[in-house]
Amino acid sequence: MTAGDREDVGAQRFIVRTTPESHFAWLRTRLALERTLMAWVRTGIALIGFGFSIVEIFNRLGAMPGIRPALRPGLPRIVGLALIGAGVISLLASCVQYVWVSNYLASQQFRPIAGIGEGYGRTPALMVAIMLTTIGILAFVALLLRIT
Repeated sequence: MTAGDREDVGAQRFIVRTTPESHFAWLRTRLALERTLMAWVRTGIALIGFGFSIVEIFNRLGAMPGIRPALRPGLPRIVGLALIGAGVISLLASCVQYVWVSNYLASQQFRPIAGIGEGYGRTPALMVAIMLTTIGILAFVALLLRIT
């Protein structure tokens, strides 16, 4: 097989054929993208929630009478901030990945099988992910600066 033959095989790989099978394959891929974003949103929410909970639980434990003082009183705050930061970063990364793959699936080469027009839009899942990212950033800043 020569280099020219390999280029021909590579070019054939991306020829889009308009068939019902290819349309449903495109739909499955698009829905998998949505499920992936929603899974990342759940993961980000869990990380943010755990981080915030750790900080609050240890703050309240330290304020209770009869509880021995912590050996490292600042550690729960650091761990909580790290978890919140990880949640925010995962949400940001998932939004970037979603937009990148969504734009690829809406590109001109897939329009014949996708059945979409020029006004192709996003789903509410991206808006929810962006709102939760903003809430996570606000929670991080509030805990970092100890805003009550």
